[in-house]
Amino acid sequence: MSTAIQERVIRPARNVYGSLRLPGDKSISHRYAMLGAFAEGVSRFTNFSTGADCASTLACMQALGAQVKRLEGDAVEITGVAGRVTPAADALDCGNSGSTMRMLSGLLAAQEGSFTLTGDASLSRRPMERIRKPLEAMGARLTLTEGHAPLTIHGGKLTAIDYTTPVPSAQVKTCVLLAGLQTEGTTTVHEAVRTRDHSELALRAFGATVTRTSGSVSIAGPQYLHAIEAAVPGDLSSAAFFLCAAALFPGSGLVLDSIGLNPTRAALLDVLTALGAHISVLNLEEKHAELVGTIQISAPAEGMGTTAVTGALAAQLIDELPVLAAIGPFTSGGLRIRDAKELRVKESDRIALVAKNLRAMGAEVIEFEDGLDVPGGQTLHGATIDSGGDHRIAMAFAVAALRAEGETVIQGAESAAISFPEFFEMLDLVAER
Repeated sequence: MSTAIQERVIRPARNVYGSLRLPGDKSISHRYAMLGAFAEGVSRFTNFSTGADCASTLACMQALGAQVKRLEGDAVEITGVAGRVTPAADALDCGNSGSTMRMLSGLLAAQEGSFTLTGDASLSRRPMERIRKPLEAMGARLTLTEGHAPLTIHGGKLTAIDYTTPVPSAQVKTCVLLAGLQTEGTTTVHEAVRTRDHSELALRAFGATVTRTSGSVSIAGPQYLHAIEAAVPGDLSSAAFFLCAAALFPGSGLVLDSIGLNPTRAALLDVLTALGAHISVLNLEEKHAELVGTIQISAPAEGMGTTAVTGALAAQLIDELPVLAAIGPFTSGGLRIRDAKELRVKESDRIALVAKNLRAMGAEVIEFEDGLDVPGGQTLHGATIDSGGDHRIAMAFAVAALRAEGETVIQGAESAAISFPEFFEMLDLVAER
């Protein structure tokens, strides 16, 4: 990915129409890469995520002794280390990927040796104390820099624990489960709000036994993983931008093929339906316990209504909230977001940046510590958007710009490559001008 700051000009669209097949799900690709590299045997994954974050995970696993081959058509072949990594000579560079750093820490905590994990400037600002507490409770030693990366793990034999996550986080849950996978006894993670369960499903796909109750997940260790072959479903968090774009235009029609529809991720469809969008799911099937289907969406002739995203729903939709907020002004009754304080410690302070950029486009917006009120019935004008180097902000405001009056300039558009390098080209394919 080029480090040069790039600007992208977005012109207003008349409609959003067509069909797309999106790159592989980032969350699933991370987990398949990590588990495939840790398993015994050769795993093959088609439609692997094209984002820079998942490339960071592959590079880290390669540095730890796995063999990684890129095949044609976004396919990856990984020869695993059969449960024993080789300590890397250099620091493991996680790039911009918090998923890589937090989940890999759990995998390494039970391995003999010392491992240092670093990242870019944005990742080095994100909170890592949240993984130190459970891992140290299990017996690992972690050295952080004022609660942040770079972090060094002094791994070794661990003790199983019962742990309650103070903040709902699929990454922290995964970190503890990956440590528990290698630890004698049963490790249990309790969570007040159920977070995405890709890790539990992936662990089962690779042969591990994972037990789930309504409020907890348990893994008995040690267990050993075996290679699999799998197609990664299309990324629903990437699909969110196109679904929201289609919701902006009465008369729109968009078909997205082979999208991951995991119930812990699919709440976006409920929110868009609540706003009035017409959504159908076709060809629903299960692949390695993940639901996959085709989504059809069209916007209501009378325009979108109003809704609120709070509580457990906000935790489930944390990645999709910026684009929902960005289309809020075009609803009739506005959008209310609460219980989303976690947005402030993502790749950027997403609450502050969404508010700043909506105001730049002429919108009224009220900012709260844990969310936003975006009144409806507003008209936006083109503006210069500050993405803050955050991929989801850059893409969210490219969507809002489709309904604005005049041209919008997205500064830092290259950040989209973190999760979705093809985003702007695909947006051009379905935005009718």
